[in-house]
Amino acid sequence: MEKRRLGKTEMDVSVLGFGGSEIGYERASAEIVAELLNSALDAGLNVIDTAECYYNSEELIGQAVGDRRNEFYLFTKCGHPHGVESSANWSKASILENVERSLRRLKTDRLDLLQLHSCSEAELRKGEVVDALQTARNKGYTRYIGYSGDSHSARFAVECGAFDVLQTSINIADQEAINLTVPLASKNEMGVIAKRPIANAAWKTGHRPIDSYHHEYWERLRKLNYDFLQRDLTNSISIALRFTLSVTGVHTAIVGTKKPKRWRENARLLEAGPLASTEFESIRERWEECAPRTWIGQI
Repeated sequence: MEKRRLGKTEMDVSVLGFGGSEIGYERASAEIVAELLNSALDAGLNVIDTAECYYNSEELIGQAVGDRRNEFYLFTKCGHPHGVESSANWSKASILENVERSLRRLKTDRLDLLQLHSCSEAELRKGEVVDALQTARNKGYTRYIGYSGDSHSARFAVECGAFDVLQTSINIADQEAINLTVPLASKNEMGVIAKRPIANAAWKTGHRPIDSYHHEYWERLRKLNYDFLQRDLTNSISIALRFTLSVTGVHTAIVGTKKPKRWRENARLLEAGPLASTEFESIRERWEECAPRTWIGQI
């Protein structure tokens, strides 16, 4: 699998990474996660991204591949120690305490990347959260620090110069970052991780998704009405994923699943090669034509 250097870090990351939210939120079994992650590592994936608030995702990852720790880059996020449904805690003491908890859960003594999880611009400006991550790095808890978030908070995170990596939403239904943050991140030699890279495949059933998390993309895609979404589902997902990875400055795309066969299927979607420049520009032009300014990056 193709690998790209993650900005100014020393990490050469696979263009597909594993996102750990689904295995937590959808209560995947330890057996399924072990099969899923071990097969993904065997096939060349070398990025695993999770967060402290994805229920037991960190524990599942630690149990499944803790003994293969030297074979992949391990990323997690902090700021929501009691879950995303509860209030965030951006105090330095809380962040450091919960990073230590994440290390125990993940069965490791060091992360490759520690990220603030959707922290507001107001909190970033106070400075305590940045100090907390820098302290975690100085203590040896993590090699690099990053910001995971969207829109103008992400723009400030890039501008402030404190972070090595930006993780942000980039897909056919979420293109604000392509102009707002990614070019500046590239200029600053930051790594860029694309989250939600296939827009949750919100179009896949042809009906409004049950999960409200997917509703915004469903509504946007109805208006965008890309021709390729009428094609075979495998083909349309391939185009969507290859679009995201064709954005200049993007180094890896994080895809979540709890189905062991799905990761290999996603890897095969890239065998078609880079998206043709004409098709990429057609998607971009459609966005510029249809997207109102209220279509900001989605968390």
